[in-house]
Amino acid sequence: MELGQCEHLLLQRENGFLSIYFDRPHVRNAMNLEMVRELSRVLMAVSESDEIRAVILRGSGGHFCAGGDIKDMAAAADRSRHAEMGADEDPFFELNRAFGDLLCLTDRLPQVVIAVLEGNVLGGGFGLACVSDVALCHVEARFGLPETGLGIPPAQIAPFVVRRIGLTQARYLALTGLRFRGREALRLGLVHRVASDEAGLKAELEAVCEGIRHCGPQANSVTKRLMLQVGQVPLETLLDDAARAFSSCIRGEEGQEGTRAFSQKRKPIWAEPPPSS
Repeated sequence: MELGQCEHLLLQRENGFLSIYFDRPHVRNAMNLEMVRELSRVLMAVSESDEIRAVILRGSGGHFCAGGDIKDMAAAADRSRHAEMGADEDPFFELNRAFGDLLCLTDRLPQVVIAVLEGNVLGGGFGLACVSDVALCHVEARFGLPETGLGIPPAQIAPFVVRRIGLTQARYLALTGLRFRGREALRLGLVHRVASDEAGLKAELEAVCEGIRHCGPQANSVTKRLMLQVGQVPLETLLDDAARAFSSCIRGEEGQEGTRAFSQKRKPIWAEPPPSS
C-alpha cells in the first residue's frame, strides 16, 4: 500500500498496525487545511487496503491535537476580504467542511481506529476522539470544546460529540467551554481507559492491540459497519443485513478458518505472532 510523503504527519507501520502521528508540535498539533487533506488522503488509502488491521492516531510533542489552526482561519479571513466569492468559494466553508469530511471518513473506516490522547485534546482533537473505536488517555490529558469562547460554533464536531456522550453532556461542555481531564473523560464515556503515566498508557495500547490481533479483520470490519447503522435504518432491515453478513462471513475463508481453529483448539492464523526477522 502506497501512502506517499506527508509534511504534517509521521507514519509508522508494524505488523498490520499503522500509527499516524500528528506532527505540528510548534502549534500543539493544531490542524490546518493541508494537514486535514493529508490525513484524509492517508485514511482513504487505508480504507482500501487489506494490509492494515488498525490505525493508531496520536500526536507528537506531548499533545494529541489542539483543534483548528487559528492562523489558518485568519488566513482564510484575509482571503475572503480580498476577493469577491460565491458560496462555493467561501474559504471558511472549505476549511470547516473538509474537517467534517475527515471525521466521517475516520468514523466509517473499515479498520479499528485507536486514539491515544495526551496533552491538549481540544476542538477538532476532541472530535477525532469521538470517532475513534477505542480511546485511551493519560490522566492529565486536557479536554474541551473552546470554540464558543472564540465566537464560533463547534460546527462539524457537535454531531459526533452528541453521539459519543449524549445531548445533555454535549450541551453542557459546548455551551460553557468547560475544560476537564482524563478521569472526567472516562466518566463521560468519551474514553475507555485512563493511564496515570507513559508506561501505563503504553501498556494499555499494547493490550488493545493484542485484543485486535485475536479478532478476524473482516469480522471486525463487518461488525463496525453493522453497529454504525443502528438508528440509521429500520431494525428489521438492519437484522436482515446482519444475517446476510453473518452467512457470508461464516462461509468465507476467514470464518471457516476461525471455526476450524476453535474446533482444533488452536489460534486462527490472523492471531499467530508475526515471524521474527
